[in-house]
Amino acid sequence: MIRYLPLIKFQLRPYQQTAVQRVLEWFCATSDPAVLCLPTGAGKSLVIAELARLARGRVLVLAHVSELVEQNHAKYETYWQAADIFSAGLGSKKAASQVVFGSVQSVVRNLEQFNDAAFTLLVIDECHRVSLGETTSYQQIIQHLLKLNPNLKILGLTATPFRLGQGFIYHRHLQQQAVRGDEDSFFKACIYELPLRWMVKNNFLVKPERLDMAILAYDFSSLVPTNMGYYPEAELDKVVKDNRVTPSIVADIQQRAAQRQGVMVFCASVRHAEEVAGLLPAEQTALITGKLPSQERQQIIQAFKAQKIKYLVNVSVLTTGFDAPHVDLIAILRPTESVSLYQQIVGRGLRLSPATDKTDCLILDYAGNPWDIWAPEVNTPRPNSNTELVQVLCPGCGFANSFWGVTTAEGELLEHFGRRCQGWLAEDDGEGADKKGEQCDFRFRFRVCDACGGEADIAARVCPHCDATLVDADKKLKEALQLKDAKVLRVSGMTLEVSLNGKGLERLKVTYYDEDASELSDWYALETPAQRKAFEWVFLREHLKAPASGWLPKSAEEAVAGADKLRYPDFVIARKINKKYWRIQQRLFDYQGSYRKAVAAG
Repeated sequence: MIRYLPLIKFQLRPYQQTAVQRVLEWFCATSDPAVLCLPTGAGKSLVIAELARLARGRVLVLAHVSELVEQNHAKYETYWQAADIFSAGLGSKKAASQVVFGSVQSVVRNLEQFNDAAFTLLVIDECHRVSLGETTSYQQIIQHLLKLNPNLKILGLTATPFRLGQGFIYHRHLQQQAVRGDEDSFFKACIYELPLRWMVKNNFLVKPERLDMAILAYDFSSLVPTNMGYYPEAELDKVVKDNRVTPSIVADIQQRAAQRQGVMVFCASVRHAEEVAGLLPAEQTALITGKLPSQERQQIIQAFKAQKIKYLVNVSVLTTGFDAPHVDLIAILRPTESVSLYQQIVGRGLRLSPATDKTDCLILDYAGNPWDIWAPEVNTPRPNSNTELVQVLCPGCGFANSFWGVTTAEGELLEHFGRRCQGWLAEDDGEGADKKGEQCDFRFRFRVCDACGGEADIAARVCPHCDATLVDADKKLKEALQLKDAKVLRVSGMTLEVSLNGKGLERLKVTYYDEDASELSDWYALETPAQRKAFEWVFLREHLKAPASGWLPKSAEEAVAGADKLRYPDFVIARKINKKYWRIQQRLFDYQGSYRKAVAAG
């Protein structure tokens, strides 16, 4: 019998075809979980549908909200293929077809209906919600399917590949040949990513026009996130409750929305949303909260999509799985504790809308959110408010790293907080998408192994070179304090000066001192290339605020002139030589132990 393939209604865009191809290449080489990063509005549902159509075994597509389950299912059925929906919220719990679209909550409660080793592909939409916790719903489903089929392919899709408190959700980035997340990340690689700027430039999304309402705004600066990183709604409500600026903000939104077609307002709390909605024209406004019954919510959403109402006010409900292309104004009246949430909110207004001739989306931020729409700051925790993301070239492999740092007004790098190069060194003979390789081993900041002299991360407990246990700083301090011929200096400052030795030769004198004016000194010769190299190896590598910046003084005078480029250690340990002179043997930087550090002088 001849089988006729169904006619495909939708033609994939070139970048969607590329995304599909990257997935096929990756899973031909490995079963490691991978991520596709596509901006909101890029058509993830079509990519999912194409992958499900091409899959040889059974496919389970998971989403965390029924709207996404329904949206992904609808796109798949445009291929005229039969598929099941397993979602209590959508009134269907069928799992017999080759392709099943399910909600996480419904599937995890009914794992016995998924006892099928024929599942070969698991697709997770909005995969930034997947954590490493073994008891989470996602992990229960994943482990259940892996027991049935150890070769299960797991693909995540998201516009925001990062989690609050974790950073990037994947280990390395294939296109950038870079390490972005922890080695134990669940997703091993981002195999394809499209930047928002590229999507806008190529007219696949409209341009976001952001206005930071610095004068007319709420002040959330005093709020402190919980241990989980979130702002409690009760604390948010304290800021906005009966706030005199609210009527002015709502009036400003109405004025700026005069020529706009669809307005979404994101509020800080339910009470705040009710107040805002009450200040907008009643006949043009609707309010959605998490407590609203599903049927009533759907009626409001359909009315908004049909443009029967203009203002849609909500509280963290419509951040994902909501598709209303005509939206051309987003008003943010709450702080977004994560860049992921911020980008999801902004993404609601960036879809193309030929029916309304939308050319841009106005983003009004009345909460002072710090996120950059084009380049979200996803990195290690920000050391302080004066830092910004800076580019630092690795002297080992030449990779352009992105670290937190401090620059002058002219852009000169003064300091950075990078530890290890993020570059990924692929093997030359590697084949396929999953080329073997390793992370560049150059370290900007490090601790030295006493056993082999190798460099390890400043937080490491075991040497990566010889597997020796690294002696922690507290143990070193305790042992030194117990020795009669040892001296421990709790450093509060450091000075550099040009000095002459006993033979009248110029030397650089470095003096460390504590709060009680006790001091210890070192001398360095900088006359020859070999002396300068030794100075770099012994002193500069640890003391530079911006390691590998290329600064290498050729004289004591030049070193003194550049003293502001240097940092001083937290502790210095010295031993007495010949019962007369103190010789510095160890300097402890980045100390996080139980001993008190010095209070900086001045």
